Amino acid sequence: MKKVTEETSAGKSEARPSGLDDLIQQGARQIIQQAIEVELTTLLERYDNVKTLDGRRAVIRNGYLPEREVVTAIGPITVKVPKVRDRSGSGVKFNSNIVPPYIRKSPRVSAALPWLYLRGVSTGDMGEALSVLLGEEAKGLSPNVVSRL
Repeated sequence: MKKVTEETSAGKSEARPSGLDDLIQQGARQIIQQAIEVELTTLLERYDNVKTLDGRRAVIRNGYLPEREVVTAIGPITVKVPKVRDRSGSGVKFNSNIVPPYIRKSPRVSAALPWLYLRGVSTGDMGEALSVLLGEEAKGLSPNVVSRL
């Protein structure tokens, strides 16, 4: 990812993502958050008719888990996964299918890392290694283009 360096008031340079990369990451973050919220709404609707003895809903929303970064093909994206509280004691939990509790890297990035090492770094064949990350768009990346990049 291209970084833009700015001089701060203390005279130290600070790297920040360029405008386009930042915009893409913000958009991806919003889409992921919306999809997670839809998953949560579906779960809450499934347990909408379950009530406690005093008539309150048994499964309710209960804030968020701590934010965490998930490394994707477009860079790290911070996600917030909501929590639910089960007042009935039946053990209902919310685990997102999009961002499971154990995920720290997207599957595409995890698959690319061994290829980048085995194919790209050790043999110099970056085109094939980058095709794992970029898909069909990587076909135009010759060794000379990759070297220049």
